[in-house]
Amino acid sequence: MRSINIDSLKAFEIISEALVYKIINIFGKNSLLTILYQVGAGPAEAISDRLKEKYIGQKFKILDSLVLLVRELSGFYSIKIREIKEEDKIIRIIIENHCFLRQPINNRPKLEHGKTLCRINKGYFEIGLKNLLEDQVSRIELNFVEDDKDNDVCIEEIVFYKK
Repeated sequence: MRSINIDSLKAFEIISEALVYKIINIFGKNSLLTILYQVGAGPAEAISDRLKEKYIGQKFKILDSLVLLVRELSGFYSIKIREIKEEDKIIRIIIENHCFLRQPINNRPKLEHGKTLCRINKGYFEIGLKNLLEDQVSRIELNFVEDDKDNDVCIEEIVFYKK
């Protein structure tokens, strides 16, 4: 008999928090950060490869690649661009990001925005964007800036280092 009283999200939150701290205790924080980054990088590689196949031969621009990557996972990310800053060989895009990890982090006392679990997003965006932009950039960084509790978003910057 199947029970309708199962709270899968709550269970996922509890398991995620326990997983984070067990891996830190057993393997160390650097191992945890590497694992979580790769958890985000895997889907990013698959999605960016699929987009490149769909748009064969198209050279993506920075904003176009960001829009395409977010659109592919629109049920998991809601992003608003706050500001774009262009310097000589650097483009910074400041975003408001409400992602699928936000609520589980809000509900677990030991987890914090911009910390360990957020490495999944870092892997997703850095690898996905790098794969779409190919030789146009030497490096991409997703950096946590602050937790905007009033608007229920993380403020982040995506930094593109052009070649």
